[in-house]
Amino acid sequence: MIELRDLPALNASLNATCALLLLLGYGMIRQERRVAHGICMAAAVFVSLVFLCSYLYYHAHAGTTRFTHPGPVRYVYLTILLTHTVLAMVVALWLVPVTLWRTFRRRFDRHKAIARWTLPIWLYVSVTGVVIYFMLYHWYAPA
Repeated sequence: MIELRDLPALNASLNATCALLLLLGYGMIRQERRVAHGICMAAAVFVSLVFLCSYLYYHAHAGTTRFTHPGPVRYVYLTILLTHTVLAMVVALWLVPVTLWRTFRRRFDRHKAIARWTLPIWLYVSVTGVVIYFMLYHWYAPA
């Protein structure tokens, strides 16, 4: 059974998995392996949805986790968190749905045009999610 305290690590793992699937999917489309690309991207969407459910559940039950380290690292963390949060909303509410819609409509020319934006932003959000996890839960202040 997964405990509430285990969810941040699970969420970071889901973000890392999503990032790997995005890179693999990109590699597949570059090799013109469209079916493999579709499978990777569908898996990335699924993993992201599982992440979102887990993230919302965790924060509904555990509340907010604050970054308490002082000094310049705090500003680095807050910058990463701000860009991650804003771009996560853009990805989840606009870029991924529009990219998927264009795929389902078989408008691959338009899909490709928006996917050029979706991929790097989604990848940034996934990777910074892992960075935020490590900064929040594994950052040790210098002695």
